[in-house]
Amino acid sequence: MGSPEQNYAIARIDLPRARTHGWQVRLQRRGVKFAKYFGDRLHGSSENSLKAARQWRDDLLGQIQPQVQARICTRSARNRSGVVGVSKVTVLTNGTTYEFWQATWSPETGRRRCVKFSIRRYGEREAFRLAVRAREQGVKR
Repeated sequence: MGSPEQNYAIARIDLPRARTHGWQVRLQRRGVKFAKYFGDRLHGSSENSLKAARQWRDDLLGQIQPQVQARICTRSARNRSGVVGVSKVTVLTNGTTYEFWQATWSPETGRRRCVKFSIRRYGEREAFRLAVRAREQGVKR
């Protein structure tokens, strides 16, 4: 019933005991959840309910996508590194603390890349510099 991209954020719901058959769209952006159910019976068939779900999802993405794009380009007040997509991460494992500078970016819609550079291994300044460079190169690709 379509490729994974065609059915992004759409799931099939089949609950025979509840006589529920249809498609559900579920998205979350910036903490706001969007969801809608498209029943086969109401739309006449599984194919028609899937088409309706895709249309609703596409319309919704068209409305919320520009807001998400604008956020990517601005620095959050919580950003302490001074570089968008670069953050300091502290991990506690088996009683040992590890610190990293981390670079994060999205190479394409629905995918996220992340690279960490150990402060213990590279030192504070070099780990930060490597994270900034990784972020810049990742965004350019």
